[in-house]
Amino acid sequence: MAGKDFEGKIVVVTGASTGLGRAIALETAERGATAVVINYASNADEAHETARRVRGFGARTVVVQGDVAKDEDCDKIAAAAAPFGCIDALFNNAGVTKFANDHADLDAVSSDDFLRLYAVNVVGAFQMVRAARALLEAATTPSAVVNTASIAGVMGIGSSVPYAASKGALITMTLSLARALAPKIRVNAINPGFIDTPWFGRAMPADRLERLRQGVANTTPLKAASTPEDIAGAAVFLASPAARHITGECLMVDAGLHLHYAS
Repeated sequence: MAGKDFEGKIVVVTGASTGLGRAIALETAERGATAVVINYASNADEAHETARRVRGFGARTVVVQGDVAKDEDCDKIAAAAAPFGCIDALFNNAGVTKFANDHADLDAVSSDDFLRLYAVNVVGAFQMVRAARALLEAATTPSAVVNTASIAGVMGIGSSVPYAASKGALITMTLSLARALAPKIRVNAINPGFIDTPWFGRAMPADRLERLRQGVANTTPLKAASTPEDIAGAAVFLASPAARHITGECLMVDAGLHLHYAS
């Protein structure tokens, strides 16, 4: 932990009801954030549970429902931070997938799958930056955008071809926006590997999920199946003062999983 390096900061986290988004919200609050805007798409109860835990660290919270694929919802999410006068850190964490693990089965995905994944994972992140830009530029020191990309976007692996393609596009967009929005806004991304979140629990039975965990742990050099808390620290680092000279970076945070594919 880096002390109270987020003291006085205003934070927005999309997709913050559970998993990595919740872990990011909690870590920024623990590190002193004044307020955390918590976005969710559909799970209100879990989002309010995130808010309750955030308030336990002394931060103020605003819970905002919204689908980042909708431009008007992105405006609503950003507007929730307006009473605080600025946004110091925007975490574009909202994401969706289509599970079609056999990438050779080209009939397992449709054009609608591609469009939905791109709408949330790529266009949604862009729209959030656009909606939040004025508040990001109002921060007293250069603000930060951190996009949740994926090892899938680098290695062409993961839950489906459309998912990998969307995360590859998000990585490219991170570079474009880092150039375009400097020097007032830094833009970086994290590329997680497997994260043990409810996402997988909803997609497969418990016994298969346990086999997946063990397989990941056996494959990664660090012999670990990452938790949301394992990944959140890297995301929060990229938004912190310690990363003030980092922009346009896409950081692999995967317990070394990418080394397996590069060998």
